[in-house]
Amino acid sequence: HMADKRYAVVSCHVEQPLDDATWARFAAFQSARPGGFRIAALVRPPHDGEDSTTWLERAREAAARGPLGHHTHWTSPSHARPSGGPTGERVRREGAWLRERGLTATLFCGGGWYTDHSVALACAELGYVDCTPRATRPPYLAAGAAWAELDTPARIDLGQGVLAAVPTTHGAGDLARALVRPELPPRVHAYFHDTDLVDRRRRALILAGLTVLGRRRPPADLGAVAASVGGPERAWAEVAGAAGRAHRGAGDQLRGAV
Repeated sequence: HMADKRYAVVSCHVEQPLDDATWARFAAFQSARPGGFRIAALVRPPHDGEDSTTWLERAREAAARGPLGHHTHWTSPSHARPSGGPTGERVRREGAWLRERGLTATLFCGGGWYTDHSVALACAELGYVDCTPRATRPPYLAAGAAWAELDTPARIDLGQGVLAAVPTTHGAGDLARALVRPELPPRVHAYFHDTDLVDRRRRALILAGLTVLGRRRPPADLGAVAASVGGPERAWAEVAGAAGRAHRGAGDQLRGAV
């Protein structure tokens, strides 16, 4: 399996696909394939009142250049993590909307690294490979905030289904720090945000990081790595941690109420 080998993959959380300047920067960056990487576009679906026609045009353009993923913001375009409502049901609804319009997303990442059991089940039902699990806890999360921890690609037993996952390992700053050290994990999944590319210094940091990463690890396609995930299954409770387990009952109750 490719997931057992040394490789590096790259994804971008495309959170402002309708902002012309941000989109232009991302489109150019994805087209350039820095470091030799086919950058996966994990795109936030439109919220009520946003221009779905332009969104669909741009999502199709991104899908022609690399793997396409679904990136949910539960509360609003600028507020990623949920503030109420059935979390898994929103993922299902957005996933159905994409498919009805002929878009085939194969990857998923929860905004703000949020996930719970109902979100994981929705991803499994949609056939997604989940990139929400992190190799290390995002430092800005509040105490008790739900997230998922995974250090290597795995299949996760949800009790009512199985979810394949490829963890996200390095943000732009993490990658820059890791690349100056001799030790680098055998499997790297680096990510950045489309909005990072608008800032010249941030864009230069990401470009330099991906260029060096492409020399240190064989560039791979996130979609191909995702499709190859196999091996023994991990239990949801082991991956989700205490906060994720606490959200399991609430997520399932919400699902049953809709």
